[in-house]
Amino acid sequence: MSVKRTAFPGVFAIGDGDRRSLATRSIVRGQSVYGEKVVTIGDEDYRLWMPRRSKLAAAIRNGLKNMPIQPGSRVLYLGAASGTTVSHVSDIVGTEGVVNAVEFSPVSARSLVRLADSRPNILPIVEDARHPMRYSTLVAGPIDVVYQDIAQPDQARILCDNLLVYCSIGTWVMIAIKARSIDSVAPVSTVFEREIETLEREGIEVVERVELEPYERDHIMVVARVARDI
Repeated sequence: MSVKRTAFPGVFAIGDGDRRSLATRSIVRGQSVYGEKVVTIGDEDYRLWMPRRSKLAAAIRNGLKNMPIQPGSRVLYLGAASGTTVSHVSDIVGTEGVVNAVEFSPVSARSLVRLADSRPNILPIVEDARHPMRYSTLVAGPIDVVYQDIAQPDQARILCDNLLVYCSIGTWVMIAIKARSIDSVAPVSTVFEREIETLEREGIEVVERVELEPYERDHIMVVARVARDI
């Protein structure tokens, strides 16, 4: 079993030969967050990162070219859920970075808060991402990257409202667009284009889009940057 660096700082490939899994180097020794396998190589623990459990891992596996979340990044994560992907983002940004993890569901937030107890770079915020001003005093900024994974029909609008409060020109954006959460009838490609047009009208320049099949049906990951004042 060997470990190799990928093109993205903080993301690794674990395994032998061509059979390799994505992984992040854990900032907490011996910790498995959601049942993922932990591999010890040398003096480091690596947590396997399965694309069927994380849309960000799925995007990387499907050829993502731009990964704005890096060591030291200050991330605003909208739709943190119980913290599966948040935990890997925590590994990537490391002790010099911070993950402001916003989650509305009290049930999911309980797991998120427990995770933050062992990871000081995660700041759990139990609030509704539709109302960014409600948690403005809690966010540790300035923000380098906004990552959004929310199953709501107004995904693009929620993102733009948060960008208006917390971000400026040059801020990176990653949004997992879920077509069937937005429109259950229209063709998937039409839904994607509609959401992207909404982002572009608001001054968000799309850099890349990656389909998440076969790991997630009717999803794409969009990477973008704020190109003008919102």
